[in-house]
Amino acid sequence: MDKELIIRSGSSAIDFALIKDGKLVELNKEEDDSNFAVGDIFIAKIRKAVPGLNAAFVNVGYTKDGFLHYHDLGPQVQTLLKFVKRVSTGKLKDYSLQNLTFEKDIDKDGSVAEVLKSNQSLLVQVMKEPISTKGPRISSELSLPGRYIVLVPFSNRVSVSQKIESKEEKDRLKRLVKSIKPKGFGVIVRTVAEGKKVAELDRDLQNLMSRWTAMCKKLYKAPHPSKVLGELNRGSSILRDIFNDTFSSIVVDEEELYTQLKDYVAEIAPNKESIVKLYQSNVPIFEKFGIERQIKTSFGRTVSMSKGAYLIIEHTEAMHVIDVNSGNRSNKAKNQEETALEVNLISATEIARQLRLRDMGGIIVVDFIDMNKAENRKALFDHLREEMSDDRAKHKILPPSKFGLIQITRQRVRPETNIKTREENPNGTGEIEAPIIVIDKIKTDLERLIKKNHKKITLSAHPFIAAFLTRGFPSPRSQWFFDHKRWVKILPRDAYTYMEYHFHDKNGEVLD
Repeated sequence: MDKELIIRSGSSAIDFALIKDGKLVELNKEEDDSNFAVGDIFIAKIRKAVPGLNAAFVNVGYTKDGFLHYHDLGPQVQTLLKFVKRVSTGKLKDYSLQNLTFEKDIDKDGSVAEVLKSNQSLLVQVMKEPISTKGPRISSELSLPGRYIVLVPFSNRVSVSQKIESKEEKDRLKRLVKSIKPKGFGVIVRTVAEGKKVAELDRDLQNLMSRWTAMCKKLYKAPHPSKVLGELNRGSSILRDIFNDTFSSIVVDEEELYTQLKDYVAEIAPNKESIVKLYQSNVPIFEKFGIERQIKTSFGRTVSMSKGAYLIIEHTEAMHVIDVNSGNRSNKAKNQEETALEVNLISATEIARQLRLRDMGGIIVVDFIDMNKAENRKALFDHLREEMSDDRAKHKILPPSKFGLIQITRQRVRPETNIKTREENPNGTGEIEAPIIVIDKIKTDLERLIKKNHKKITLSAHPFIAAFLTRGFPSPRSQWFFDHKRWVKILPRDAYTYMEYHFHDKNGEVLD
């Protein structure tokens, strides 16, 4: 597995593209004016408690109040309220929590009106960015994520990532953390801490304690609402969460950001510092690494896959619906069950990629091709779980229903990435798919036919597409010849729709 992070810096935003084995799997954008990033901590005031929702609305400086549910208060919210009040008025200047008397945990089935009152000051952390007409979703159970550990104030609990499977390693990490953990703070040990020494964990812990102290110093006479602790810039936070030995390069086209990331990588993985590179060329960085092409071909309603299969992705207010289609694979089936399994496995891999790429959240229903054998349905379910194991968003996958549907819930923490892939029709009204999408589908099918050793191949396509493939130097057709040593005859067909095309052999028979 080979991972690359390509970073494009613009005047008002920074785009982060994560590539895994040559395929785009994540696309993030950081806006300069983004005031509500997941992980940011605010000092805010309670606007009002709503017992009917068992939640409170909190003024965090957004046009819509933040939503704070009772279950997101944290068991030690009473201690937090007391701490914030004393620090804000200057009565408490020891931020270590060592000498702080902790209040009793709140009742897990209690009412928000019994805990919060209007105009109280409270520290809250953004859990979900504002989406559509909703304000940010917030929590007063604070956490400060580091490279190897997450620091949880007002807690004494130590827990270890479930992804670390070895019981001996879990026990070792828990023992080490308990020996260095300050009183009044809980710690969650992250997956990347596996095999790390106590010195590395302690260094990470001290960095987080420094951030906590710096945040607390801002609370004295701080305006309400105001941000008191911002997340790392998106580049550093992505590296903090996903960076490992499988990364082969990090390429950035802006010098200041290059310096920041190089320093950060030198701190968390000194032996990998050399993989951070500054891109200097007149060709735009996303064009150079083929990311623009992948964006165009990955965000449409229809997503093409290998062997002729494709997905249809529909968005509704309540859920996302994905339909799996076998395309022209059905003509080549040894038997229907075998083809269904093959297409479903290919689709599961692409669906896992699409969920991350578009950052789709909420309820997702996937209509896979029906399979009769229980072992095939289990193989599909296991394969989808494996493909989604790298997904950082919390998710749950249910086994296939008797109708062949698989239901997925995926955490939604920021607005879904939605990129327009349709362009104005140059020969009429309305919009059409961008030509590059059709060209990519043609190229994929051609490579499949060449692998099957078909010799004289003719392509019939809409005149726009035929012209696009034959004009310029090198034209796409010339490039095919350079790559595969096969000359493809291209015939424009006025009767074809824009997206329609067919390959024929020397006898005029359609090739599937």
